[in-house]
Amino acid sequence: MGRERYRTGQLVHLLIACLAVTLSGCATLDESGSRVTQKADTKLEAKVRVEKEEDVRAKSAARHIALAKKLFEQGEIDSSIKESQKALIMSGRNSPGDEALFTMGLACIHPKNPKKDYERSMALFVRMIREYPHSALAEQARTWVDVLHVIEKLKKVDIEIEEKKKELSK
Repeated sequence: MGRERYRTGQLVHLLIACLAVTLSGCATLDESGSRVTQKADTKLEAKVRVEKEEDVRAKSAARHIALAKKLFEQGEIDSSIKESQKALIMSGRNSPGDEALFTMGLACIHPKNPKKDYERSMALFVRMIREYPHSALAEQARTWVDVLHVIEKLKKVDIEIEEKKKELSK
């Protein structure tokens, strides 16, 4: 009789031990599982927050570029350039950064701009082509770069002609 009780006691203790291990193991799995879930939720929240910030920046950049274009059309060149710069900063390497660079490039050579800067304009168009090669404005920028190269060559020819005139008049 004593042996049967002993075996039954062992089985009861074994059963209790198995239950304890199983329950503690499940709690550990749930706890670690919830940690993974919490981490995933945190990453998702961070991603959503970044996307919202990017949307806000894109909308702000779009407002700046719209104002820059309006100012450009009104002949307010310096203000247009400043608004384009703000749009470029806000957009980073996204649209409307290409429009901002293109607008600044045009503003630098605009007939109403008393401070025309052909070199800066060319640099802005080249930058636009390099940073936004698939932009709808890229082909127009390439055309402007070619036109500005021709203008630079013509300037050099004019300078050479003036120098030869001076030599001949001496």
